[in-house]
Amino acid sequence: MLELHCHTTCSDGTLTPKELVESAIAAGVKAMAITDHDTLAGWEQAIEAAGDQIEIIPGLELSTVHRERSLHILGYYPNRAQLENPLKARIEGRKRRAQAMANKLAELGYPIQLPAMPGDMAPCRPHIAKALVKAGYITHAQEAFTRWIGDGGPAYVQYEKFSAEDGIQLLLDCGAVPVWAHPYLFRGGTVESVLPELMEAGLMGIEVYHPNHSPSDERKLEELCTQHDLLMTGGSDYHGPSEDKSKAATGLNGLKVPLSLLTPLKQAAIALKQ
Repeated sequence: MLELHCHTTCSDGTLTPKELVESAIAAGVKAMAITDHDTLAGWEQAIEAAGDQIEIIPGLELSTVHRERSLHILGYYPNRAQLENPLKARIEGRKRRAQAMANKLAELGYPIQLPAMPGDMAPCRPHIAKALVKAGYITHAQEAFTRWIGDGGPAYVQYEKFSAEDGIQLLLDCGAVPVWAHPYLFRGGTVESVLPELMEAGLMGIEVYHPNHSPSDERKLEELCTQHDLLMTGGSDYHGPSEDKSKAATGLNGLKVPLSLLTPLKQAAIALKQ
């Protein structure tokens, strides 16, 4: 009944904040975090749509680089006034990255028109994939990742350098609880070798429950959280209904993350602000 990792059209999700909230309520979710990439833009719409039917947890998913590979840090309950200005640099970096990938695609013979993105919305690779579909080069967005913009692809551009250590510190400075997102998707080293480095920087939790984590992955992460006194979180990493009907995607509330995980997360956020 707890969803701590969801995206909206303010980054790379396909549902508006209002639509996401409505879908979550229908799925039986009792508390949900809005964790768009590098932006806080969806909070107000989600809170307004939620009313008293569902608790909205303010959050974000911060894009950082560690060991030269992409590493995402979830942040929960940040002080918006403190975090909004620093995030402007991250959003501008995302816009430069999107333009750089569009330039590479043009050089390869596939010019596209990037979608207009208002100031506090964060462009992501799915936006480029959709632009390629719209231009008629491909029929499915996933093909864009396979052919051009997947990691290491001919049109791929790495994030602008923003270290995981700096990202964790930024979140802590703004009163947010930093949690390592989907650690078993990280390609820069083993969880066991990377975790001490992130803990040294101030990491407070691990996303244990995620669609890409196997049951054995989850057990290992549970053990690590117990061993190091780290918070446990989880969520479907929901981006909207799957466009590929041949693949089963984890829907809202699909992981049945227990609501009991929310209390220690709230307590940690309160302690940070005292």
